[in-house]
Amino acid sequence: MLHTREIIHKIWDAQGYGNLAVWEDGTTAVIAPGENPVRDGKPPLAVFKPIPLVAGFPMLDFATHDADLLQHIERTIREAGGEIVRD
Repeated sequence: MLHTREIIHKIWDAQGYGNLAVWEDGTTAVIAPGENPVRDGKPPLAVFKPIPLVAGFPMLDFATHDADLLQHIERTIREAGGEIVRD
């Protein structure tokens, strides 16, 4: 099961290093822009671009409590067929 705020925290940490790929089992990896990673023969559920998502927040706490960002992450994962909960 994926957790919304945990993903936002990982997106925050990925800023300046690349995009964040998220797999159904909760595995994440920072990847280069344009890279198409595969783990155990499966592509990620989603690839998030950190700068557009979280760079506008002055602190991580603002990002993890922003209703629009929380909904965006959850909608993206669910539309890809994944399960996610908000902690």
